[in-house]
Amino acid sequence: MKFATWNINSLSVRLPQVLDWLAANPVDALGLQELKLVDEKFPFEALKEAGYHAAAFGQKTYNGVAILSRSPLRDVVRNIPGHSDEQARVIAATLDTPDGPLRLINCYFVNGQAPGSDKFAYKMLWLAALHRWVAEELKLHERLVLVGDFNVAPEDRDSFDPVGLKDTIHHTVEERAHFQDLIKLGLTDAYRMFEQPEKSYSWWDYRMLGFQKNRGLRIDHILVSEALREKVTACHIDRAPRKNQQPSDHTPVVVTLA
Repeated sequence: MKFATWNINSLSVRLPQVLDWLAANPVDALGLQELKLVDEKFPFEALKEAGYHAAAFGQKTYNGVAILSRSPLRDVVRNIPGHSDEQARVIAATLDTPDGPLRLINCYFVNGQAPGSDKFAYKMLWLAALHRWVAEELKLHERLVLVGDFNVAPEDRDSFDPVGLKDTIHHTVEERAHFQDLIKLGLTDAYRMFEQPEKSYSWWDYRMLGFQKNRGLRIDHILVSEALREKVTACHIDRAPRKNQQPSDHTPVVVTLA
């Protein structure tokens, strides 16, 4: 089975790119972030024709997340239970796979802007709430995959300029500590289970030839629970969609499970 994550940065603009990518890469499930559209405008029919069930949690202009799946989705949860948040950032669902139920959580983590700002404080509270909830989910679902745009570069090697960007957003000690707290719950960063090319990133700024100069960050991640770890056979970043005309500034990350 294959699972993927992709911050699409406007599904209304890039639906054709998503459909083309799925046709060439028929993954079993795909988590999308930054839909930037309301549920009423979500392209359920187009995705159904492509062979995918979908659950969406949209929002006008900003945020929004969705799960696309070859198999039906059940027990869908939107946003973090018990955490008041007006932003559409989290969606979870259970997939019934040949090996049994699998819980897929798809998140668009808070960006946070500058450390010390109100938005950074909001990010810290949101991360703490996510940690509590994922811990609860792991007690209920031993087969769990957490995907999304984490807006965190976990290590210096996940940034094109770790020295110049030290202690700035995505690189702070606090953000990285929250990432490690998720790992300590019994999750594994699937991408780092394998030897990977140096300077491997999943996001590049549109400005200053960010992609062409490979000035990027690895902030899109797939974490797998302990019960799934031994089944992970590969994980890669697919750079090809970033070369499209009018691309998202992110590109897909894909994990393969035996």
